[in-house]
Amino acid sequence: MRYIGIDYGSKRVGVALSDESGTMAFPHTVLANSSKLCNELEQIISQKEVSEIVIGHSLDKTNKPNKIQTAIEELITDLTLATGLPVHLQPEQFSTQAALQIQGRTTMTDAAAAALILDGFITKRK
Repeated sequence: MRYIGIDYGSKRVGVALSDESGTMAFPHTVLANSSKLCNELEQIISQKEVSEIVIGHSLDKTNKPNKIQTAIEELITDLTLATGLPVHLQPEQFSTQAALQIQGRTTMTDAAAAALILDGFITKRK
């Protein structure tokens, strides 16, 4: 069972994939947040034979959905309609900051944040 992890941002979207057994998460790519986003995610999902989708649940410091969560909800709807796969929300507070602490700022920082989100989901399921 392979998972895809998504760290949704207003400019960039980090993407991570699990191994085929769904036990480890790895940074995969960073996509521009554009009108092509859903199609690009669909292609990755199809090519990598993903079974389930994990998206970072964006909350503010009081644990209430923030403004980006509305866009995330739209993406969830689009991906559900396009793929029919289950979508899970995983808390993502400070995932980018954690990725920065681990590796510093690189072109793959958002993908590393997605891997941290996906790893949190995988760990919780064990």
